Amino acid sequence: MYSLKLHGKKLGELQKWRHMSFAVQNESAFSNSFSSVSSAAIDGRKGKNFTASYLVESLGLTSKVAKSISMRVIFEDKGNPDSVLSLFRSNGFTKSQISSIVMDYPQLLVLDAEKSLAPKLQFLLSRGASRSDLTEIVSTVPEILGRKAGQTISRYYDFIKEVIEADKSSKYETLCQSLPEGNRQGNKIRNVLVLRELGVPQKLLFSLLISDAQPVCGKENFEESLKKVVEMGFDPTTSRFVHALKVIYKYSEKTIEEKVNVCKGLGFAVEDVWKMFKKSPTFMNNSEKKIVQTFETLKKCGLLEDEVLSVMKRFPQCIGASEKKILNTIETFLCLGFSKDEFVILAKRFPQCLILSGKTVTKKTEFVVKKMNWPLKSVISTPSMLGYSLEKRTVPRCNVIKALMAKGLLGSELPLMSSVLVCSNEEFLNRYRLE
Repeated sequence: MYSLKLHGKKLGELQKWRHMSFAVQNESAFSNSFSSVSSAAIDGRKGKNFTASYLVESLGLTSKVAKSISMRVIFEDKGNPDSVLSLFRSNGFTKSQISSIVMDYPQLLVLDAEKSLAPKLQFLLSRGASRSDLTEIVSTVPEILGRKAGQTISRYYDFIKEVIEADKSSKYETLCQSLPEGNRQGNKIRNVLVLRELGVPQKLLFSLLISDAQPVCGKENFEESLKKVVEMGFDPTTSRFVHALKVIYKYSEKTIEEKVNVCKGLGFAVEDVWKMFKKSPTFMNNSEKKIVQTFETLKKCGLLEDEVLSVMKRFPQCIGASEKKILNTIETFLCLGFSKDEFVILAKRFPQCLILSGKTVTKKTEFVVKKMNWPLKSVISTPSMLGYSLEKRTVPRCNVIKALMAKGLLGSELPLMSSVLVCSNEEFLNRYRLE
């Protein structure tokens, strides 16, 4: 069985890498077992683990969803979240509605149920909201409970209710006509309704409304920005459409041109820049300095200039990754036994690996190498496996392969990793069927 321990050349390469001049200062070196972590990191991990376990046990969420939520909110005892969940149940929220609230806006779990949340629910009920309206609207837009009690929450509640009703009867035109001209709030509501008519989903609309996002507050600038985004071909039903609208609205043409010119100076063609924008509109939020810094960091990682351009074009999200994050990523791969040249190949073939956590990379790599006996080079030839769900895809499929081999139905040779993990579910079932 292959061992992930470092030997000879690998160890020397890792030591050389750690002492390169561009390494992040004060960054503690990783041991092979990744045991050198700060007490603060340990406490943070305990909090995340407790939060994830609590969500699985109390709401029946999947482990993956619970872990995702624990990245957004952390608590270390169940007292407060228990009180919040109890408050929702006592106000008539169903189990599915409560789960939806927690998945969309988990920050509510750490608010004071009695002093913060209960008064807001009571205020809305005192204004004549029925229990059914209250539970539907809050579960649709839980962020509303994060607003200040009084006129603010009342105004948003009324509008959200109107939009939901308009959705059911398609009375957008009537609702728009009733709004005041030139009023900031009127503009905001009217613009949201325009987006709704274009097909932007409720969830995205309401997040814009509740967050006080600027794109829906103006009039002329909103119309101009919306026209540009539509002409670029963004799909209104996707979050990319909303992200693109925010970026185009936020920056002047001069600022955007300066960002494009910086990219041109690095070797990108103008059309490449806009293709990157179509893939990930938020990449334009990075400063010119950050774009250059990421370019230089990737060069320091061993990629040639044309390779850096290719990686950034394929995965512009990597531009937002910090230098420390990228350097930690390469050190993780080196600790697992990959050479620096092999990391470069991985980055070129699967640039998403640049922003994966060390824990994720280690867990997935050690499973296929230690548990399945695939050679490390299989990860290099099939780097997309790093992006697959271990629980939902890799482990179940590998269990099938193990069962077939145990029965002697696959011979003595382990199938190629790509033939097991890359194919669709249908192809996998047709190729490896347990009789």
